[in-house]
Amino acid sequence: MSELRILVTGGAGFLGSSLCQSLVDMGHNVVALDSLFRGRKENLVQVLDKDNFTFVHADVREVDALDGVVELLGGLDLVFHLAAVNGTKWFHEAAHSVIDVNINGTLRTLELAMAHDARYVLASSPEAFGEALEQPIRDGNMMQFTDPAEHQRHSYGASKYLDEVACQHAARDGLDVRIVRPFNAYGPRLVGDEYGQVVSIFFHKLLNDETLLVHGDGSQTRSFTWIDDVTDGFVKSGLLDKGLDGSNLSGVAFNIGSTEEVSISQLAEKVVIASGKEESKVEFGTGYFGDSKRRLPDIETTKRLLGWMPTVDLQQGLQKMWNELTEN
Repeated sequence: MSELRILVTGGAGFLGSSLCQSLVDMGHNVVALDSLFRGRKENLVQVLDKDNFTFVHADVREVDALDGVVELLGGLDLVFHLAAVNGTKWFHEAAHSVIDVNINGTLRTLELAMAHDARYVLASSPEAFGEALEQPIRDGNMMQFTDPAEHQRHSYGASKYLDEVACQHAARDGLDVRIVRPFNAYGPRLVGDEYGQVVSIFFHKLLNDETLLVHGDGSQTRSFTWIDDVTDGFVKSGLLDKGLDGSNLSGVAFNIGSTEEVSISQLAEKVVIASGKEESKVEFGTGYFGDSKRRLPDIETTKRLLGWMPTVDLQQGLQKMWNELTEN
């Protein structure tokens, strides 16, 4: 495979930094663009000094910054667009910014890819299905959203839905576009403060000997996917020219997620087991409005076209994450 000139937006984030590291290790020329709103340069410590890697501190909505990336690379072959405002607490507290970054960042990077005839990979989300009543989540299921007067959780999911609309429109216009929906990726770099995701929040509570707070009755389910598996899914979706069956991949949406469905109360138990802190307390309390009751991916298309399957089960992954968080 020849060396590709690749832009990764959100490249200093949890997913983006792992993707950058994988692409750099493969020998590609990579630029990570990140505003550092949630991303951290420390996530990129393993690639910052590599000759085939450059970090650009900029907002994904800045056209001049995006054009500057192309100049740095001497052209553009592939865009992985991961930049977004994520974290459930932000969806309610900063809906305007969530919508602005998610939609306008996607439109600007799509325009960049079209201008340079570069392949484009969108990091979408199962949240794009909104209140997904039909499970497992697969293409063709209804994408539906509840009354925005009640809550703004869907500032994220509805904007990801529109991102997918924009990508499918670009695909119809001839751009090679692929869509990836990662399902609850987790790993040691995951943000663990109150604006983070549940696995990391739980672990950071345990690190500080604090009580785990489970939202609602804890019956809501998720499918948690180890970061290396998710990264592998992104790499395959972007680097394969054709599907394993020879089919065109443009316009195809890939669910990248574990099919091991667990409730949040079960997750709390598994996190405690991984930590060895059996005396830890778990309490139940009020959750966020609009919290999805169930989320399970159908990965048949992903397996058939990319040859991707998850390789790390949840208890293994939680143990690996705890070990890395406590190794220093």
